[in-house]
Amino acid sequence: MRKSLSFVLLALCVSALLLISGPPVESAERNSSATLVKQLKAKIKSLQKQLANARRPDNGVASFMPMVRVGYPGHLPDADDGDANTEGVQNFGWVPYEFQMGKHEVNLAQYTAFLNAVAATDTYGLYNANMEADKRVAGIRRTGVSGSYRYAVIGGGDRPVTYVSWFDAARFCNWLHHGRPSGLQTALTTEMGAYSLGGATSGVFFARNPGAKCWIPTEDEWYKAAYNHPAAEGGPAGAYHTYPMASDTAPGNLIGGIPNQANMITPNGFYSVTQSEGEVATTNYLTGGGAYSRSPSFYGTFDQGGNVWERNDSILSEELRGLRGGAWNVGPGAMVWNARSGVPPEGEYNDVGFRIAAP
Repeated sequence: MRKSLSFVLLALCVSALLLISGPPVESAERNSSATLVKQLKAKIKSLQKQLANARRPDNGVASFMPMVRVGYPGHLPDADDGDANTEGVQNFGWVPYEFQMGKHEVNLAQYTAFLNAVAATDTYGLYNANMEADKRVAGIRRTGVSGSYRYAVIGGGDRPVTYVSWFDAARFCNWLHHGRPSGLQTALTTEMGAYSLGGATSGVFFARNPGAKCWIPTEDEWYKAAYNHPAAEGGPAGAYHTYPMASDTAPGNLIGGIPNQANMITPNGFYSVTQSEGEVATTNYLTGGGAYSRSPSFYGTFDQGGNVWERNDSILSEELRGLRGGAWNVGPGAMVWNARSGVPPEGEYNDVGFRIAAP
């Protein structure tokens, strides 16, 4: 593609030069030539942009899942306290670089591809049987025996994966870092790359490696992608919204094209999927990425509020790593800017998933 674009670009440049340096012409012909040259210059500029895009390295992430650009590097953090449970002001949202954030939560289809690539022998427990057994969030079915396990999506593959630990998420990032290889769970697939895990399945103090091609978002990255909206771009005076749907008013929970909606329980106890009270063990309560189509954050992420709690890379204590965003089984108060929570990194739950960040 690069060679063909370069050839076309060269041919257009030569054509333009011939027109510019051609013999004298009458006024009408000169105007016509000038118009053509202008059109050729515009075409050249367009092709130059395409060529630059073709030369941009693909780290294996953007070709596998939609990402959005989070700009405004170094934008001031939120002046309001971002942690309602801790005494003292916690100013989140300052990120001194541009980065990419997953447009959606990591979904069942993507995680199933991961399992089929590296979990024929599931050495480090990337699959949880509740991914099939828990009908409220089911998901993924496993068949076969160790050494020849196979995995298949149950229902819509665009719903978020749940029952994943922090370590599962980190191994997924390592797999993406290496370009989505197939094989046993080793340093070349899941154990090294974005994170150095070396077989660990518990513990808190693991950090992202320099040069990682994707990772579990830092809390500041997650917070910025969810709540930031610069005042110069039409955002609030303080540049941060209350909710991740670019809104300062509590959302509703109607699926579809109504603004400011999320997968959550309303204050009167109604679930989004059923629009009724009471949880039914045989009903799937998760929604696909973008189901609330007019409720993105300013940067274009969906479901940072509701659907599933999302892991971030913060360490809250010797036992807990961070969560934010609320889920299908809690109300709107769980997704506000200062609702900060945490769970053990090895924990696996039916209302916890993750999304990824990248350079």
